[in-house]
Amino acid sequence: MSETGEGRAAPRWASAGVKDNERQIDMPALRAYRMGRVQAELRRRDYGAALLLDPMNIRYATGSRNMSVWTSHTPARYCFLPADGKAILFDFHNCEHLSAGLETIAEVRPARGFYFFGAGSRVEEKAKAWAEEIAELVARHCSTNRRLAVDRLDPPGTAALLARGIRIFDGQEVCELARSIKSEEEIACMTHAIAVCEAGMARMREALKPGLSENELWATLHETNIRLGGEWIETRILSSGERTNPWFQECGDRLIRAGDLVSFDTDLIGPFGYCADISRTYFCGPGKPSEEQRRLYGLALEQIHYNIDKLMRPGLNFREASELAWRIPNAFVKNRYSCVAHGVGLCDEWPKITHIQDREKSAYDGELAPGMTICVESYMGEEGGREGVKLEQQVLITDKGARLLSTFPFEEALAT
Repeated sequence: MSETGEGRAAPRWASAGVKDNERQIDMPALRAYRMGRVQAELRRRDYGAALLLDPMNIRYATGSRNMSVWTSHTPARYCFLPADGKAILFDFHNCEHLSAGLETIAEVRPARGFYFFGAGSRVEEKAKAWAEEIAELVARHCSTNRRLAVDRLDPPGTAALLARGIRIFDGQEVCELARSIKSEEEIACMTHAIAVCEAGMARMREALKPGLSENELWATLHETNIRLGGEWIETRILSSGERTNPWFQECGDRLIRAGDLVSFDTDLIGPFGYCADISRTYFCGPGKPSEEQRRLYGLALEQIHYNIDKLMRPGLNFREASELAWRIPNAFVKNRYSCVAHGVGLCDEWPKITHIQDREKSAYDGELAPGMTICVESYMGEEGGREGVKLEQQVLITDKGARLLSTFPFEEALAT
């Protein structure tokens, strides 16, 4: 590893274990800002309300959370948010107390689940009762406006709302655009989550040795995150040696060997629910990296630095960014990462900047703006090559350009 902090200020992750995390943040201000952002997007589109089932959106809009991973695939809680006023939260059985004291929520009701696990052969019946309650809220809070933004909904619920004259629009667009510009409190939350993530990365670097399995190394990051107040990790993308090429291989029981590259992507949901999405590639000693390993690492570093310096500035259109991005050498094009850069907040978010090769099929309009937090990506692995290098930095867009949020050092043995 490069700098150890000796003779300098201690690295930020060294103090990541501070307790009472919420005392460090003005949580009411955080919640007020986020709810206001969603409601502003609703009013801009003349939607009467939003119906949110995605746990990320519920948390963003209200500050309430409950079993986030489970409810990401089981719609057991949801939220009705009018364009003006406080939210009505529908929570899982006997969980009403979890949101007590949240000033964003006017009322907590028991959720009416119509997902198959809970409703079985009574799905249609349950969906009708569920829709009746939602339609009553629309009538009460939205006057004659029947335009409802819904982020995701199973077919029985969609049919039941349509049968009651509710017009359904894309609520994910509303929430993603709202979430894209971060407040000072959000940046403070994200900075803390990154510090926790980097504490785990430092422990991973210290633990790395021949004979350790990929799973054992990855567990170090999980343990650190949970111990320091984090929540979960979205993926398990860590690989070593020949498993680093092509990318997106999940960690397994392979034993790491001396001379291997070990590449990983944190995708970590830390304290306050904010994402630390950072990638690094380590070299497992003893010994020295090969010329080929250093070449791959040098190309990845060049791509990362170039795209941060040239692209991460306010006012740059996403399509223009694709054109201006660092050109990937032909031998690496097929195995390129899925994007040049993407937004990050409570998870990976809008926007996405595509590679020039993918512009026609997937690029879209929009521009970078102050307050956006962006992850800049690089993967360098030749088609048919033995190993690959993954690097990623998390940045904040300011009026003057990019400010690095991720601070973990690059690998000295590979970078020289």
